[in-house]
Amino acid sequence: MNKILMIPAALLLSTAAAAPKISAQSIIVNPTTPDLSVSVRIDKDTTGNQNPAYKVGEGITVSATVNQDAYVYLFNVNPDGSVDQILPNRLSENNMVKANTTKSFPAEGDNFKYTVAGPIGQNKVLALASLTPLNLDQLSSFKTQQDQFATVNAKTQAGLAQALSIVVSPLPQNSWVSDTAFYTVAAVNPVATGSLFVGTNVANATVTLNGQRLGGANVTYSNLRAGTFPIRVQAPGFRDFSTSVTIRGGSTTNVNVEFAQVATPAPVVSANFTVSIRSGVNGARVFVDGTEAGTIRNGGLDVQVARGAHEIVVIAPGFRTFLSTYNVTTNGQITINQVK
Repeated sequence: MNKILMIPAALLLSTAAAAPKISAQSIIVNPTTPDLSVSVRIDKDTTGNQNPAYKVGEGITVSATVNQDAYVYLFNVNPDGSVDQILPNRLSENNMVKANTTKSFPAEGDNFKYTVAGPIGQNKVLALASLTPLNLDQLSSFKTQQDQFATVNAKTQAGLAQALSIVVSPLPQNSWVSDTAFYTVAAVNPVATGSLFVGTNVANATVTLNGQRLGGANVTYSNLRAGTFPIRVQAPGFRDFSTSVTIRGGSTTNVNVEFAQVATPAPVVSANFTVSIRSGVNGARVFVDGTEAGTIRNGGLDVQVARGAHEIVVIAPGFRTFLSTYNVTTNGQITINQVK
């Protein structure tokens, strides 16, 4: 039986200087250094320091190693931010991994394969190890009895990080740890690429091609997909330069920008408001838009937020997690009555 890993739309461009930083902090990281450790690897990179490519239809094996008996949870973050839950699933027996052993998916002898499917793009695999089983009911679920893989509710990498932070928040900090690995799904057929040089007459200019920021000017960018794309060059104190540029396979396209007109900076308007969060549960932890804002003390906590919609989550041991979204347009107060 085949499990097809669906990879959503890929980024159009890539450069040699744009390789990702291999770090667990790109998703969720334990603020302490626990004795428990986990290492996640893919079969084309046993070091965890590379970003290997897999062709569409090629098999892939994901493995995790722990130094203590632990429950391991594996997630794949797709290029558009959507998330697949690899472990636990209904094809493997369980997600318990013994100390100093490696669990692979699929394991040797399994009667199914795990393959990648297009289109192309960069993926992240997150391993979260815990000394105790985690309750993922609010994060993912099996929609039907026939589903072999759970559906993850989080739709972005930030959403996954926030959801997992809530899952592990009641646990002792020395009882869980995480790790990440990267890989890219490449096209079966070679993609024609070219180079682009953008020159300017001012310092600190930046280049954006087809909506993706490449970096500074007076630099040659390689491995760009051939085609015609919009380009914008920006420099502090000058008007933006915008046009279209054609990248041709096997050659370098030159764009030279002469900045002359100084742009008038837009006035900066302060739009921060104070929201007073009131709760009778002292010690409850408050999260605003996925970032911990503080702890309820003496029945309340004041937070500063910008105008607009904000998600507020309140977590306290022994109480149901409170989650709601508020549209903030002025200073105000929110009263939260948590239920056990």
